[in-house]
Amino acid sequence: MPIRNGLEPTERDPKRLRRTAWILVAVMVVGGFAILKAYEAMAKNQAKDSRPAMVHRIRQERDLRIVTQDGKTHDLHELRGSVVLLHAISHKHPEDSNRALEVMKRAAAKFAGRSDVRFVSLIVDPIPAAELTRTLESCAAERGMDPGRWWLGSNESATLHKFMKNELKMHTFPHEQNGRWIFDTSIILIDREGNLRRAVVPQQRGGPPYIASFDFAQAAAWDEQGALTNTERTNQEELEHLLLETTERVLNETKP
Repeated sequence: MPIRNGLEPTERDPKRLRRTAWILVAVMVVGGFAILKAYEAMAKNQAKDSRPAMVHRIRQERDLRIVTQDGKTHDLHELRGSVVLLHAISHKHPEDSNRALEVMKRAAAKFAGRSDVRFVSLIVDPIPAAELTRTLESCAAERGMDPGRWWLGSNESATLHKFMKNELKMHTFPHEQNGRWIFDTSIILIDREGNLRRAVVPQQRGGPPYIASFDFAQAAAWDEQGALTNTERTNQEELEHLLLETTERVLNETKP
C-alpha cells in the first residue's frame, strides 16, 4: 500500500519495544500466579468442606410401593419432607443385618422426639402373598418397629431388587446363593427432597475428601484387621457417630 503524501513511517524504538515486552511478561506471570493461588485456595476449601454429599435423587416416577406391617400400601414418596434412614433385611437370616439394625434402633431412640425422622426396613427375600401381612406384622413386633415411625415393608422381588440397585445405589444386587440372600446391608440416608446423602470426611493430609457410605459390615471388617480411626472409637463406632452427625446436619439444612 503506497504511503500517503505527508506521512512518514514511525521509527521503531528497540528500548521501548523491549520495555513493553517485559511489562507483558510480568503481567502474564503475576496473572498466572494469582490464578494458581486462587485454584489452591479453592482446592483447600473443597478439601475442608464436610457438607453431606448428594449422590442421587429418587424421582417420584421411579418410586417404590411397599406393603407394610400394618397391612397398608405406601409409596416411599409419602415420606418427602422427612429425613429417612433405610436399610435391607433378610427374613430368613435376620442376623445378616444385625449390625445395621442395632444402629437403626439407637438412631430411632436418639431421634425419638423428631416426627420428621423416619425409618424403613425392606425385606429382600420373597414372602408368599398369603403370608405377607402376618409375617411383616410378626417381624416388626419382634423388633419394636412402630408403623407410625418405622415401616417394615416388601414388594415383588424383581421390583424391589431393581429399586435397591438403581435408586438406592446399593453396591450389591440382591441374589440368593446357597440358600442365603446376599445383599448390601448399608444404611441409606435420604433427605427431605429424596436425595441420597453420604458423609464427607476431609483428609488431614489434603487431597479430595472421602465420601463415606454407611456400611457397617465394612467397618466391622476394618476393626477385625486392626485398622485405626485416629480417635478413641472403633471403626463401627466412628461410622455410627458419623451417621448420626450427618443426619443432624441434613435435618438442619431445611425445615419441613
